[in-house]
Amino acid sequence: MTDYERTTVRETVADPAPAPVVTRDAYERDRVVTREASYRSGPTTGEVIRRVVMLLFGILQGLLLLRIVLLLLAANVGNDVVALILGVTDPFVEPFRGMFSLNRVTADRSTLDVAAIVALIGWTLIEALIIAILSLGARRGEDATA
Repeated sequence: MTDYERTTVRETVADPAPAPVVTRDAYERDRVVTREASYRSGPTTGEVIRRVVMLLFGILQGLLLLRIVLLLLAANVGNDVVALILGVTDPFVEPFRGMFSLNRVTADRSTLDVAAIVALIGWTLIEALIIAILSLGARRGEDATA
């Protein structure tokens, strides 16, 4: 299906009784109305970009949540999966370290990574700002963020 499709509508004016004296011309009896309608076969480019941004930030947020839970449950740092998650999230937590005088709360082997919680909140706010900026360019009615 193309983006633009022509639609033709035929309207017929039916007279309840034939006109006795005055005759109407053919234009008034049958008229053809042509309208152009626009149909989208998929999302716009702006919507695709917003979806990709939301996907990437969603993955980051999920990994940060996993980091917080793993450290709270005193996961084995020697495990490859745990080490991978901690290694991948370290660069995203590092800008938020030292923001407060308390970065970690430790009890026995369990650790509450306060910097990771602040990073989760910070990256979520950055995502919201980027989505809002991308939405500024959308034409009215073209696409809206959910």
